Amino acid sequence: MIIFETERLAVRRLEPADKEYFAELFTDPKVLAPIPQKAFTESEINDRFTKSMRLTLNDIDKQKCACGIFEKGNTKMIGLALFLLNENNENELGYRVRPKYWGKGFGTEIAIGMLEFYFDVLNIKKVTADVNIGNTASVKILDKLMTPVKEFFNERDNCTDRRYELEKKNWLKQRL
Repeated sequence: MIIFETERLAVRRLEPADKEYFAELFTDPKVLAPIPQKAFTESEINDRFTKSMRLTLNDIDKQKCACGIFEKGNTKMIGLALFLLNENNENELGYRVRPKYWGKGFGTEIAIGMLEFYFDVLNIKKVTADVNIGNTASVKILDKLMTPVKEFFNERDNCTDRRYELEKKNWLKQRL
């Protein structure tokens, strides 16, 4: 099930063949260091992957969902589009890309695609994003698209995060 597409990418529900790449995105130290996040156990990977495979379109704005990111014409998953809810139950976007695909503009493209999906398809009024301030690549992307509103210490990941927000009305003004 395709969720949405951008110029070069397709975002879809996960399928059994995607599990190897899904696991990589939750265990590869290169991927996890900038977040930062502790590697998932095999059990955590299995649980999260199984839950993500059951995704329906109705779930995306109501619970945490992970969808696969694919280059159009390529069956190998390059990353994850993460539809999240923050501690205030506000919609939050997240993404992670396999290192082989870093530096190609996919992070910016997927962030824009997710914002368009949230605002144009789901009709969400505000989207947030949290990023470790040490994750310079994602900070650069979010600085271009959203407004920073606060910094806070993330106890779970032991880092300082910056929260970004974007309201639909401001998104529409940016696109004119």
